[in-house]
Amino acid sequence: MPTPKPHYTPFAHPTPLRLHALAWTLTLPLVLSGCASWLPQRALGPDTTPVPTSWSTAASNAGTTSPTALAQWWQGFNDPLLTTLVTQALQANTSVRTAQAALQQSRALRDVKDANMLPGANGSASAQRSQTDSNAATNSFRAGLDASWEPDIFGGKRNSLNATEADALASEASLGDVQVSVAAEVALNYIQLRGQQAQLAIAISNLASQQETLQLTDWRAQAGLITSLEVEQARTSTEQTSAQIPSLESSIAQTRHALALLTGQAPDALQAQLEATQPIPLAPDNLALSIPAQTLRQRPDVRAAEHRITGALARVSAADAARYPSFSIGGSVGLNALTLAGLSSGATVVSSLLASVSVPLFDGGAAKAQVRAQEAALEQARVAYQTVVLTALKDVEDALVALRGDRARLVRLEAAAEASANAALMAQQRYASGLIDFQVVLQTQRTVMSAQDAVASARASISSDHVRLYKALGGGWV
Repeated sequence: MPTPKPHYTPFAHPTPLRLHALAWTLTLPLVLSGCASWLPQRALGPDTTPVPTSWSTAASNAGTTSPTALAQWWQGFNDPLLTTLVTQALQANTSVRTAQAALQQSRALRDVKDANMLPGANGSASAQRSQTDSNAATNSFRAGLDASWEPDIFGGKRNSLNATEADALASEASLGDVQVSVAAEVALNYIQLRGQQAQLAIAISNLASQQETLQLTDWRAQAGLITSLEVEQARTSTEQTSAQIPSLESSIAQTRHALALLTGQAPDALQAQLEATQPIPLAPDNLALSIPAQTLRQRPDVRAAEHRITGALARVSAADAARYPSFSIGGSVGLNALTLAGLSSGATVVSSLLASVSVPLFDGGAAKAQVRAQEAALEQARVAYQTVVLTALKDVEDALVALRGDRARLVRLEAAAEASANAALMAQQRYASGLIDFQVVLQTQRTVMSAQDAVASARASISSDHVRLYKALGGGWV
């Protein structure tokens, strides 16, 4: 009977040559890590384009708008219902929830890249039963552990991780941008609703006054003091004013539906809450109009643009690292036995260790082209950042100009409304005495309604200008 050959296990009896090779396998990545110092180095921070110093004083020296005051700016309107609606929208709005899911996805992708930095290990087990011709069947059982690691010698994995980290931060800032927009839209629609309710109240009040005038003209016509022409003119004015009421009611309902949608509810969900007429919410008069340049950089879209530059820089460095050799170390340990119980005692131990290096020799210039592609993407991110910053400046300047203009306009309109109301009252009294023509009464009634409408519209515009200014400054997410 032949003597069975001894089972060979790699590295079971290491020779000096094998020990030398193993030592080089383990130390080669450490030696080559010093080579990374001569690779092209790129900073991973954002391209911090300086903001012009002229931006630091946008309108006046009334003070400074602090980030803390911007965080929940809607509370400055002292309207509890507005605060409630904004809070509901920031929690239930569908766009906010979509942005939240996108942020979770970005963070999960970052965690995937982070896990790739660590060694990987897999366990395995197998059972095999085989038979050849008439020979007795044999069983074979195996259990093993495989491990592998790719050292990040040239920083490719690290830069890929940096890129996904920047993407996650950009997604977080994008969520903030959505929150800013949603809070502003809720406030703008709420102010619009209250302005429409004010206009409806003005129309109803003027309709009552015109109906009194119509009754007066009817009495004078019956007394033979005037002709039926004045009666028809009074009726025309009354019907025209009455026709505005259904239109205003429809606009109020549509704005109420928009608010319900913004808060993630069905269109009629807010009817009971918003049915009662309330005054237009007014922002505090002491709002600071001096905007420091740093405040603009608190805007979430500006922060997102900065993080995208960081991610683009990291991807350029990762593409650079792909042009250099890559290394991997792997090993396995396994147990073989003829019976399942034999795996615990008397099993054959099989182990192996493998080190490999992959060197790109020729790829037709694909690796260099990939670097150029990432550099072009980096330039796009830089230009996009500059665009966002310039847009932020424009938004702030536009809101400040509109706010100053509407404030000055409101002062004049209030004076005009007061004068027109006095004129209308005197005209009606003199007409009742038969001292003036009816055309004067009609003209003064139209003027007073127009002036009152303009005042209500200007007040709503001023409140809306405040909201747009808060939005331009990134208020609602700081």
